[in-house]
Amino acid sequence: MIKFIIPAVIIFLIVLFWEKINEIIYNKFNIKINYIGILFLLLILGVILLLLYF
Repeated sequence: MIKFIIPAVIIFLIVLFWEKINEIIYNKFNIKINYIGILFLLLILGVILLLLYF
């Protein structure tokens, strides 16, 4: 049960604080968050699929 709750909570927090995360990363690194967001989304989906597999 925990392997389903933890990724859901992480995704919820990312969605909730997306604007703040976007602003912090843009100020520090001067890059658009879209590429990092897509990479992070794929990573999260990969983790979820691995958890479902095992």
